[in-house]
Amino acid sequence: MQLLHYFRNSIFLILALGLAGCAGTNSAPETEAGASETDLSLAEAYAGNFYIGAAINAPQIIGQDTAALRVLAREFNSITPENVMKWENIQPGPDSFTWEMADAYVDLGEQQDKWIIGHTLVWHSQAPAYINETTDPDQLRTYMEEHIRAVAGRYAGRIDGWDVLNEALNEDGSYRESVFYKLLGEQYIVDAYRIAAEAAPDAELYYNDYNLNNPEKRTGAVRIVNLLKENGLRIDGVGMQGHYNLNGPPIEEVEASIEAYAATGAKVMFTELDLTTLPNPWDLQGADVNQNFEGSEKMNPYAAGLPDSVSTKIAERYADFFNLFLKHDEAITRVTLWGVNDAQSWLNNWPIRGRTNYPLLFDRDSAPKEAYDAVIALKQ
Repeated sequence: MQLLHYFRNSIFLILALGLAGCAGTNSAPETEAGASETDLSLAEAYAGNFYIGAAINAPQIIGQDTAALRVLAREFNSITPENVMKWENIQPGPDSFTWEMADAYVDLGEQQDKWIIGHTLVWHSQAPAYINETTDPDQLRTYMEEHIRAVAGRYAGRIDGWDVLNEALNEDGSYRESVFYKLLGEQYIVDAYRIAAEAAPDAELYYNDYNLNNPEKRTGAVRIVNLLKENGLRIDGVGMQGHYNLNGPPIEEVEASIEAYAATGAKVMFTELDLTTLPNPWDLQGADVNQNFEGSEKMNPYAAGLPDSVSTKIAERYADFFNLFLKHDEAITRVTLWGVNDAQSWLNNWPIRGRTNYPLLFDRDSAPKEAYDAVIALKQ
């Protein structure tokens, strides 16, 4: 998932800007990705309801995955950076910033006239060693403030919404024992949103986490929203990551969370939606990227292709979720798929590396799937 390290020289940046311009919304999309120019796109179909977004990574940003770029230009009106803005990538050292890929990401979003998300400012995972090895609270507080001011400030007026804080809760709703919480306590959350609001006053500010459909974790997220409001700070939305499967969670549980977050006055968004088709060997919970296990052939049952029956089940499950989103579209402002196509999905490598998963609306060739048709059909 850490693709930034492979694409740092200038030739790729030139390619990124050149091809991104060719793939902009003013260009007629080619039809090999499976849709004609006269068909209704996802973004067009749901324009009156909420943004339809996709997470993108280096292959799209540098123009390498041209089929995905065409789909991005046509089908989506919001983007999120899957990895290139994470702390270890954008600031690998205390005094060292690597802006090229993040700059290219924002440039691409502007060229394609997208609602641009920044992801993420404060997260315990995918942080550089100097953060997780810090033992001095004052030093950590300084690191956090300098990072937020530098990154959010650089893109002030260009990034529309920030995942300020990512995955700060345990499954029981208590605070995760991250380096931030251990050294700074609950105050680090208050400070992060205060600094972000100062650095990027025009951007929306979000809290983002997985399993926010779970009642106990839901209580913890509501507590964060209320904590910020009680301190006179702004939080504009709660991002429910939406890493779901074909059997769970129950739709009713997700709906209860939508209603609970909306009741706080926060906007609700589904920020990392995908539906895994593969077995979870140890009934793992959530989306902790530090979990990774070796597998076996029985854990990769669809390496040669997905059976029609499973494809139909995915389509029905996506339709169920989008029906729920439409029911609550007054509260929901964005639905972002965690990737453009199946080849890009992180679920090919989590929790077991090297599997073949089918969790998104577009296949490995960026052609629309049965699930795509089911989602579009709801608006026709």
